[in-house]
Amino acid sequence: MKEQLLCETSNVKRENVTVQLYPSRFTHRVSHPTFHPANRSNSKANPVLVANEITMTYLGQQGSLEALEGVSLQVGVGEFLCIVGPSGCGKSTLLRVLGGLVRPTSGKVYLGGELLTAPRRQIGFVFQKANLMPWRTVLRNVTLPLEIKGLKAEEAVRQARELLKLVGLEGFEDAYPNELSGGMEQRVAIARALIHDPAILLLDEPFGALDALTREHMNLELLRIWRAKWKTVVMVTHSIQEAVFLADRILVMSSRPGRIEASFPVPLPRPRCLEMLYSDEFGALSKRVRQAIH
Repeated sequence: MKEQLLCETSNVKRENVTVQLYPSRFTHRVSHPTFHPANRSNSKANPVLVANEITMTYLGQQGSLEALEGVSLQVGVGEFLCIVGPSGCGKSTLLRVLGGLVRPTSGKVYLGGELLTAPRRQIGFVFQKANLMPWRTVLRNVTLPLEIKGLKAEEAVRQARELLKLVGLEGFEDAYPNELSGGMEQRVAIARALIHDPAILLLDEPFGALDALTREHMNLELLRIWRAKWKTVVMVTHSIQEAVFLADRILVMSSRPGRIEASFPVPLPRPRCLEMLYSDEFGALSKRVRQAIH
């Protein structure tokens, strides 16, 4: 039991996984026999999400504000990508552009090779705040997207219960948001984001409001869920330690207007353990990432 709390579990196999973005139109099939980063899908060879020269300018009464300038990136199938940078550099804006929630002033985003101009069910989003509906139970918060979709109630409940079990909330189906801790609320939000079985999960500082110990535990839980579902993940975080611990690759953004300043592969083996936080390799990489942030 102690080992499970210190390391992400490693009993999930990822072999012959099919990531289907557009049913009956095209399918990505990836053989994934091990978890070492060297064997992961290469973001350049097999990108599922591509941003080309993204610029975002906001117009207001005080004039224009350029949030992003010429941002280009690629994310590979099954990759865990973290984005760090100084406050106000446009990280959250970039994530919303990648999710189709806002359209950039210039530049384009491609999902599975097709132009992205609006939100898609293939992309799930978890915000910094869980944004749960307080009058709905945990179960009914998770089933809400399927209710909107018109899925039969029995099937929606079955899928929601499976996801709540996956995120460690079995037994809390009938609880209300005000009865949950911050970490539990974010687990509900993750389950809700996964209910459509999206190929890509975008996370905007989901653990920023949690205390340090809870945040560590949620990092392990997120890795466990990621391994079980094998989603492509793009996560914004202010924590360099969190980024190094979670990611396959880290992008560093500049001060506003945000640009990609540096990219760091993370060579740490998987499964990740909290003991890695105190290793020389972890410390050296964290230092390099920190030095790249201006």
